[in-house]
Amino acid sequence: MSAAKLVQYIVVNGEIAKTWPKGALIAQCCHAVAAVSHLYAADPDTVEYFKDLDNMHKVVLEAPDAAKLVGLGETLQQNDVKHKVWIEQPENLPTCIALKPYPKEEVQKYMKKFKLLS
Repeated sequence: MSAAKLVQYIVVNGEIAKTWPKGALIAQCCHAVAAVSHLYAADPDTVEYFKDLDNMHKVVLEAPDAAKLVGLGETLQQNDVKHKVWIEQPENLPTCIALKPYPKEEVQKYMKKFKLLS
């Protein structure tokens, strides 16, 4: 699998996307991406993805609310899709989910109902 065919999805809690400062929102996504990249550092797709740092492909989507984000996390868990749900503390608020890099065709079906974050 070439790195060009791999994609990393990030899904943001739309409630906070509309109310939090942009910097805080971006920090949440960075936390989740760093965590999932560390957790699955030895995964073959992750290794391949990081071989071409100048051509990484990420897609940032929006879940309408925390419940839909949590639901996505449960679906990913049930289907053994490697990911990290970032929970902001001390608020205990799910802010985003980052998947490890995957071939798009393997995980796109879980992402189809979410729109691009705007």
